[in-house]
Amino acid sequence: MQFTTTARLAAWLLAAAVLPLTLAGCDQSQQSGGPPAPTVTVANPVQRTVVDQDEYVGRFVAVNSVEIRARLSGYLAEIHFQDGQMVKKGDLLFTIDRRPFEIALEQMRANLAQARANLAFTEGDLARGQQLLGNKTITEQTYDQRMQAKRVAEASVAAQEAMLHAAELDLNEYSELRSPIDGRIGDRRVSVGNLVNGGFGGNSTLLATIVSVDPIRFEFTFDEASYLRYQRFAGASTQMASGQGGVPVTLRLIDEPDFQHTGRMDFVDNVIDRSSGTIRGRAVFANPGAIFTPGMFGRVRVPGSPSYTALLVPDAAIGTEQARKFVLVVDDGGVARQKYVTLGQLDDGLRVVKDGLAPGDRVIVKGLMRARSGTKVAVEAQGTPAASAPPQQADQVKAD
Repeated sequence: MQFTTTARLAAWLLAAAVLPLTLAGCDQSQQSGGPPAPTVTVANPVQRTVVDQDEYVGRFVAVNSVEIRARLSGYLAEIHFQDGQMVKKGDLLFTIDRRPFEIALEQMRANLAQARANLAFTEGDLARGQQLLGNKTITEQTYDQRMQAKRVAEASVAAQEAMLHAAELDLNEYSELRSPIDGRIGDRRVSVGNLVNGGFGGNSTLLATIVSVDPIRFEFTFDEASYLRYQRFAGASTQMASGQGGVPVTLRLIDEPDFQHTGRMDFVDNVIDRSSGTIRGRAVFANPGAIFTPGMFGRVRVPGSPSYTALLVPDAAIGTEQARKFVLVVDDGGVARQKYVTLGQLDDGLRVVKDGLAPGDRVIVKGLMRARSGTKVAVEAQGTPAASAPPQQADQVKAD
């Protein structure tokens, strides 16, 4: 019993000694004013002259595309190219068996010689008849018949000369099929030894196809509202609609990080499609390395506005509140304030701010998650904001 009383007395003395220390700690915490203000980094918006860019998906098409078909029927004798190779205008591609056309040419030459011999005879007969007519040896009717025979002989010579020319074309031109353009040829559709149907109808045999490579066109469609906007900022020259002047555009392929290919608009269609409400545009690009292929997809950037001076901030400085975007700025009293902004495109890694921001605002570019609107912050540094997004993200986000 005596031990228990002693223990209680010791515990009471210990609590009496600790209580003043605890109260002193609480007084010091209250005097310090709570946790320190969060540290943030601020910077003024970058001012830069920019042009709004609209992006569209489209497909490459060849400037020239030719189907190689024979004008003559015959057996295919030779093929003078490798599938898929580049060919030049005038290169020999196919040869049809020339022997039947050589025989036809010899026959036309013989027919022409016969017609010329007949013409010479009728000319001599007419000359003799003219003398006999003067002597009243023959009648005028007989003379007229000889005159008619000469005219028929002349017409026969002209006809045979035309047929000879046609036979020469068949042998020297049409039996050898040459490339009409520079470009890349596809695979052969007919092997040597097969019968080729010639002619000018739809039943002629398709032998191969050739598409031009350099330059190449890129076709895409855009909506009616964009078309009206382009027309208005293009002015009275109507460069966008007519293709005159060539509006510069940039392009990237699906595996490329940025828009590194440059070209020019050369055509906009003259009607808007009723079913889709879109109009077709076309740009032309140089393709010396033949990297672009007809049918390939790509993304094209078209200038969507005149140039203007804009404010830009890093994407990391932009917050989201439901459907609205905002930035936090630090006022002269060191208090963070929320400003709602209207965003535009990315330009060299910085986001264009179209409305809601002033050039002199100190925007929080680092520490946005630590700061709250209406609270004091500690400013750590101030400078020009750096790009926070690579160029390839330009096609991922397009603010309204």
